[in-house]
Amino acid sequence: MSKETILKMLNHALELEHAAFIQYLSHAEIIDGENAEPIIARLKEIAEDEKKHQEQFRKLIGILGGIPSMSIAETHSAKNLKEILEQNLKDEKLAVDTYRKILEELKKEKTQGYYDYILEHEIRHILMDEQEHITELELLLGISGSSY
Repeated sequence: MSKETILKMLNHALELEHAAFIQYLSHAEIIDGENAEPIIARLKEIAEDEKKHQEQFRKLIGILGGIPSMSIAETHSAKNLKEILEQNLKDEKLAVDTYRKILEELKKEKTQGYYDYILEHEIRHILMDEQEHITELELLLGISGSSY
C-alpha cells in the first residue's frame, strides 16, 4: 500500500460525499405529497451527515499530506419518491463498498504508523453512518434484511 494509493482512494471517497450531499439536498426539494415532510427532513439530515463525512475525508487527506479533491462524483436525478430512494440506496451501497476497499488497503501494509489507526477509526465510523442510511432507505422502500 502506498500513501499515493490511499490518497487517491480517499479523494474518490470525498468526491462521492460531495455528490451525495448535493443529491440528497436536491432530491429533498422535489418530494411532495402527503407525508412528505418527514422524508424531506430526513433526507436533509442525511445530507448533513454527508457534509460531515466530507470534512472527515478532507482532514484525513490533509493528515497524509494530500490535497483534497474539489471534484464531484456523478449525481443522479430522479422523478419521484421511489426513484429517489432507490438511487440513494444504490449510491450508499457504492459508498460502503468503496470504504470497505479502503479498509482492505489499509490492512495490507501498515505504513503510516499512528495515522493508520486514525484512518481506520474514521473510515469505520463513516462506514457505520452509511450502513445506517442504507437501513433507513431500505425501510422506506419496504426492503428488509439488508446484507450491508
